Amino acid sequence: MNASVTLHAAATPTAPALTLRPWCAQDVAALVEVYRDPDLRRWASAPIESADDGLQWVRAQERGWATGARFGFAVVEEPLDAAPPRLVGNVVLKGAGTGRPSAEVGYWTAAQARGRGVAPRALGALTDWAFDAFQADGLEGLELLHQVDNLASCRVAEKSGFALDRILPSAPPAYPLDGHLHIRRLPR
Repeated sequence: MNASVTLHAAATPTAPALTLRPWCAQDVAALVEVYRDPDLRRWASAPIESADDGLQWVRAQERGWATGARFGFAVVEEPLDAAPPRLVGNVVLKGAGTGRPSAEVGYWTAAQARGRGVAPRALGALTDWAFDAFQADGLEGLELLHQVDNLASCRVAEKSGFALDRILPSAPPAYPLDGHLHIRRLPR
């Protein structure tokens, strides 16, 4: 898969347009700043505390694109004025490939962008792209997982058309609580 894929989510009456593009080294400073948020750190699987951590994380995203194992996108808000674009989130598609009927999606939103529809809009763009790009390879559905106490992720899943499928048992230490599995099927 080509790492030059760029996706877009149109502006709404209350929010600017979003651009979703592969992560790059120029994103490290903004990534480290976003990860200072304790709520994001609570849900994130890998802490990012320094520029070195951020660069390692970005390089892992680049390797994901190169191998086709995961497709991570920086979500950038396009300003309405002359201000520079700013990092507001991340969306990722994991495990899509030839002959696989399902893949997993994930996301996070920067603190300053929460509650403004960034995650559902970005996830919608990613979902549309995933079905378009991988349907011919057998993709039939996308899975979204989160811990049961992550109510914001549950709302994003529901707004994005991912129906609750079942509750998954905890798997400590990585997943200390039960989880929700949401699924969105390819439209027929």
